[in-house]
Amino acid sequence: MLGSLRFRIPALFLLGVVLAGLVASVIAIRFFQSYERTRAIGELRAESVGIVRLEASQAGARDVPIHNLEAAIGGDRIFYVPIVRGAQLFTGPLPQLPRDTVSLIDLERSVPGAFDLHVRGRRYLAVAQPLKLGDQLFGALVVAKPISQLRSRWVTLVERLGIAFGGGVIVAGLLGFYLSRRLTRPLLALSAAADEVAGGNYGVEVPKSRGSDEISLLSTRFGDMAAKLAESEQLSRNFLMSVSHELRTPLTAIRGHVAALREGVIDDEVMQEASLGVIGEEAMRLERLVGDVLDLAKLDAHRFTVLQEEVDMEHLCERVYTAFAEVARRRAMDYRLDVRAQPVIVTDGDRVFQIISNLLSNAFRWTPEGGRVELSLSEDGGWVSVVVADSGPGISAEERDRIFRPFWSRDGGGTGLGLAIARELALALGGRVEVRSEPGLGSRFELVLPEQRPEE
Repeated sequence: MLGSLRFRIPALFLLGVVLAGLVASVIAIRFFQSYERTRAIGELRAESVGIVRLEASQAGARDVPIHNLEAAIGGDRIFYVPIVRGAQLFTGPLPQLPRDTVSLIDLERSVPGAFDLHVRGRRYLAVAQPLKLGDQLFGALVVAKPISQLRSRWVTLVERLGIAFGGGVIVAGLLGFYLSRRLTRPLLALSAAADEVAGGNYGVEVPKSRGSDEISLLSTRFGDMAAKLAESEQLSRNFLMSVSHELRTPLTAIRGHVAALREGVIDDEVMQEASLGVIGEEAMRLERLVGDVLDLAKLDAHRFTVLQEEVDMEHLCERVYTAFAEVARRRAMDYRLDVRAQPVIVTDGDRVFQIISNLLSNAFRWTPEGGRVELSLSEDGGWVSVVVADSGPGISAEERDRIFRPFWSRDGGGTGLGLAIARELALALGGRVEVRSEPGLGSRFELVLPEQRPEE
């Protein structure tokens, strides 16, 4: 519980509020103390000036009612500091202070300042004013305010700040608890969804958070991850089913013909040659399937080696074209070769042959009998282009990216590796495979390779 975000978020939030409140309170108290001291000094100066003027207006009368003056100035104390010996401007209840209480030089210059005063164990904030009759300085009048009176003011402020601080902590605690629940609720839901995904349930419903904050973004990305994992698992299942089917078919044929030959069911020499031919073709089919899987694994692991050799692209396209000529003849298809350039480039000829073969194989697979398949070669701006166009059913926009994913097939047949390998091989050779297609209008696959000419 103490280590959970639900506890730590409000705890850190409260700690921040407490620290900020303490700092703000200390600063406020210090400013208030400074303000009260400055204000008190101003009051004392005004009071001292007023009393001195009153004394001067009475021409040094000895019966000035000091106690009435103290009452009039709010309880501040009045003291008298004699400077000239024998001069008694005030008598009676007015207490006297030693001569060294105030600075004689400051009094003569009429620049009295505030100072701390200790009288009979009590502390005062005091201001002195010179007492003069004419130009003669006789003494000083000291008006003092008890420090306890100043302290009582800021103590009251501290009490009020304490009440406000306590209320603020309570409000901040409730707000922090509310925010922690708002933040941790979707995280807990994501944690539960992650447990489901870890258990193999990729179809779990990921909670969706409204807004554009980090948690909403995390929920969206987690949902995308779960969807991709579900798709990957489905592709893996399709691959296993497709590979199992593709392996079982040639293996069944091979086993049947081998059994027939071994048991002597086929005793005719011509039939035996035909059976051996079927066995050879099916073995090559198995070899191609295993080779495709290995090629894809090498490409994914970046352990694929690309050769560098001079390749006559015209001759290579003619070889590929010839390899599919018999298939086109049997299916009565309009099969064409259009060579518009004769480039010789430095690349891996066998891999280029494999890419074009995969593109043609895909075209023949989806083009109906009597349809059209065209292979063309051109050169433009430092790039060599090999285009395979067909009159098949076309590809929708939603499927254009999927067709290059491994193990994905539009009709569930085949292994779904041909186009995936073609694209990865093209990237390994520094080129790319592009597709243009519209449903019902056929498809156009283009292999684009950099024109790296051999050195003379």
